[in-house]
Amino acid sequence: MNAIDASTMTGAAGEHLVMSRLLSRGYIAALAPQGVPNFDIVVTSVDGTQLCAFQVKTRWDKGSDGGWHMRQKHEELTNPRIFYCFVDLGKHASNAAEIYVIPSPIVANVIRTSHATWLSNPGARGQKRNDSNIRRLLPDYTKLMGPQTPYVAGWLNRYHENWDQIASITQPAPQLEERT
Repeated sequence: MNAIDASTMTGAAGEHLVMSRLLSRGYIAALAPQGVPNFDIVVTSVDGTQLCAFQVKTRWDKGSDGGWHMRQKHEELTNPRIFYCFVDLGKHASNAAEIYVIPSPIVANVIRTSHATWLSNPGARGQKRNDSNIRRLLPDYTKLMGPQTPYVAGWLNRYHENWDQIASITQPAPQLEERT
């Protein structure tokens, strides 16, 4: 039997956590089939006439910059009905996870702007940087973009567990009664 790699388990944990948050708020949500390129979860209104989708990015708090891996394709994803859920699982499985719900046009702009800034600045030895497909969504861009950037430490706070922003796209079902 093949071992499942840690990144697969981390991704699945994030997707199921986001599903839990959506379902507990009364949204009708389902995991998209594996391999769908732009989203992981689909949410629909009760009558099925309104849809939105979520791309889930999950990380453990192990890196030095506190960010999430992104790719060049994320610069182009600007559909107002697609949201990202950036899940931070913390340092240990016992930590409370945090989720940042950000509209795709915002993410595309941040990724595009920060990468262009990175490319325009010289490397550690003064050399011109080579372009790549790799991008990072960071909780603080001041080191890269300076203190004038709108993406200073705390810029993600307005998106922390901000599920209300999807209510205008797809209303949740009536709240379920708590079971004892």
